[in-house]
Amino acid sequence: MRAGGRHPVLMCSAYEFYPQHIKVSWLRDGKLMTSEVTSTMELADGDWYYQIHSELEYSPKSGEKISCMVEHASFNKPMIYDWDPSLPERNKIAIGASGLVLGLIIAAAGLIDYRMKLAGQWILE
Repeated sequence: MRAGGRHPVLMCSAYEFYPQHIKVSWLRDGKLMTSEVTSTMELADGDWYYQIHSELEYSPKSGEKISCMVEHASFNKPMIYDWDPSLPERNKIAIGASGLVLGLIIAAAGLIDYRMKLAGQWILE
């Protein structure tokens, strides 16, 4: 999801499919959404495969289930991918935890360097 205009933009992309015809739709609580949806046409990758991108400019409300539905001849039934609003939070937590670990490593290295220099002063005197 990315900010676009006044509403967030949800994106659903399909890659490396053949044959060319594919249908990408958006669902809100299982019902088809038609407004605020933009899609590209099937784009050739140059290796017999295609890709398509669909965007939904929409602000999901609490408790709503937003899904991307992909229909293609290679599937027995439509594939439905639910939007998970907690994914951005997980990314923030992972980045914060990584920053904390990196900070601890740098602090430990600084403390070791300080102790080594301090020990070197005792030896030289």
